[in-house]
Amino acid sequence: MKAEEYLKGRGAQYNPANPYLKQEYVADHIEGLDEPMLSNSKTEFFKEHPKKIVNQVDSPDLGLTYSMNPYQGCEHGCIYCYARNTHQYWGYGAGLDFERKIIIKENAAEVLAQQLEKPNWKVMPIMLAGNTDCYQPIDAKKQLTRKLLEVLLQYRHPVSIITKNALILRDLDLLTALSKLDLVHVSISITTLDEKLRQKLEPRTASAAKRLEVVRQLSAAGIPVNVMVAPVIPGLNDSEIPAIIKAAAEAGASNAAYTIVRLNGSIGPIFEDWIQQAYPDKAEKVLSQIASCHGGQLNDSRFGTRMRGEGKFAETIATLFRISKQKYMKGRQMTPYNYTHFCTKAGKQLGLF
Repeated sequence: MKAEEYLKGRGAQYNPANPYLKQEYVADHIEGLDEPMLSNSKTEFFKEHPKKIVNQVDSPDLGLTYSMNPYQGCEHGCIYCYARNTHQYWGYGAGLDFERKIIIKENAAEVLAQQLEKPNWKVMPIMLAGNTDCYQPIDAKKQLTRKLLEVLLQYRHPVSIITKNALILRDLDLLTALSKLDLVHVSISITTLDEKLRQKLEPRTASAAKRLEVVRQLSAAGIPVNVMVAPVIPGLNDSEIPAIIKAAAEAGASNAAYTIVRLNGSIGPIFEDWIQQAYPDKAEKVLSQIASCHGGQLNDSRFGTRMRGEGKFAETIATLFRISKQKYMKGRQMTPYNYTHFCTKAGKQLGLF
């Protein structure tokens, strides 16, 4: 791709073929076209009214929990995002479409309340969101995440939030109220402190400085904050691990964790295309080191090893992380959840008698 054709503000630069579609428009023979195939780079939004918003997660790597996604697709455009593949189930591409075709689940809060009222509901932390960033730019307008937090506070239900956006500070009042009942954990992802790398790697996210300010303000309010050094990309940001953990500790974080990048499904070719354009001099080295962490493949779906990797480079990253955390966060821990507060509307009504 020529420099003048590069889509600024986007991570992916194209859409790989969707394996779930039988037919797609392609431009294999440009010489036969009277006019070029145009592609709209503006973000589009679509409304959805699901019957279910909370899904149970039973991955051995994550433990037993729930996930809840008020949006599908994410305008942040993080090039490595594992959720890109899920956009294909909706008939969209995992590349540009994931960033510019966003599905809004308008009735998320109402459906959440309905699920919490079910008599067989089992209280476990709900991960908000897991397959998208619940505080991506559109939430400034739609405020679905705030509405979900209001429901969770009403029911006294535990929640785990992960985000890269400073918009979370808008809901500091609700997070503080949840924290006083030991019902919330917040994870802030900090992949790099290098702003130039951040702009290419995660083009529409908050800067590292803003994310550290989020950690500082949440921690000052007594909210347990975990910093995710994720994903660690060998040859690109792995050397930053000590600096990120040090900065997170100084901002008041209670814990830190990491994962190693894995490029499953369509993410592999999307990432390869990106790094060849963004860092052509480093591309071969980075791809080689990623593969060395996953049995020689960019793709890794093996439970138990997929998030931490294996081999020499993975061991070096694990050691560097462990030493850095021991140095800067020794003795710190997240406050445990309290599951005893949960109460449905029906339960509250019975309590009146």
